[in-house]
Amino acid sequence: MTRRTPRFIQAVEPDPHRERQEAFTGLLRRPAEASPKYFYDRLGSHLFDAITELPEYYPTRTEAAIFAAHGADMARCIGAGATFVDLGAGNCAKAAKLLPLLEPVHYVAVDISADYLHDALRALQRAHPALAITGVGMDFSRSPELPPGAMTPDDSRRVFFYPGSSIGNFTPAQAEAFLAGVRAQAQGGGLLIGIDLVKPAGQLIAAYDDAIGVTAAFNLNLLERINRELDGDIDLDSFAHDAIYDEANGRIEMHLVSLARQTVRVLGRAFGFTKGERVHTENSHKYSVEEFQALASAAGWTPAHAWTDADRLFSLHLLRLA
Repeated sequence: MTRRTPRFIQAVEPDPHRERQEAFTGLLRRPAEASPKYFYDRLGSHLFDAITELPEYYPTRTEAAIFAAHGADMARCIGAGATFVDLGAGNCAKAAKLLPLLEPVHYVAVDISADYLHDALRALQRAHPALAITGVGMDFSRSPELPPGAMTPDDSRRVFFYPGSSIGNFTPAQAEAFLAGVRAQAQGGGLLIGIDLVKPAGQLIAAYDDAIGVTAAFNLNLLERINRELDGDIDLDSFAHDAIYDEANGRIEMHLVSLARQTVRVLGRAFGFTKGERVHTENSHKYSVEEFQALASAAGWTPAHAWTDADRLFSLHLLRLA
């Protein structure tokens, strides 16, 4: 048996000037904003893994139960021999459970945290020594278009995989554009995607504001990363985590709340905050099955299958090219 080693491709780094301008623009807005992409450095990725183990955080274990119950049916619907493109692969644990069922010719793992991805793919390659594996370090939230070299001439049928509930981080308009961008690359394949379903506000808030504070640490780590990478001087103890449910927009919002009147500096620029002022760090939109299928159809996909748990907390959808 031929033993392979993973390939790694780093997409072109974003323009540093553009990154700085984005940070400035977000912090200058009122309410202030910070991009959730800053969550996912190595520490942030590990903190998110810890969040998925919390009793309050139902999406990961519910999605895992759906995979366990219906994974064979998903693999039958997808078919063997595809190229499996995992968006936001993280530790690759979700894909690892599907790979034996899917029997893909190529596994492409995409994540913004390239260091974290390196570690995960080395372990995955040991478990699947003959599988062609490629890691791509990129911020695919800007565009899902993969960089040159990520695909090979044999990748004629591409099935994209976007588990979890990350599509909810986009507004519905942004989500439609993102889905259309994935569709443009599918080339005869499809998309298997996780969608968090609408449910009572109390259950949602608990999932994003756990009792022991892991989600709070995850949110505050965004400030630590701004300090480290954007020359900030933010005192993390002067901000607190908060999660609220915006019923009108059908979404959970995560915020960092200023605990005092203060001035912080980022890249030499001063930003003032009053006591109680918020920095909006993340949205997580929730959909019904029918609402998401309508969104996918608007992006040019044909909804093929939907799998849910018995309590209809979470869903997985297989979309095909129209």
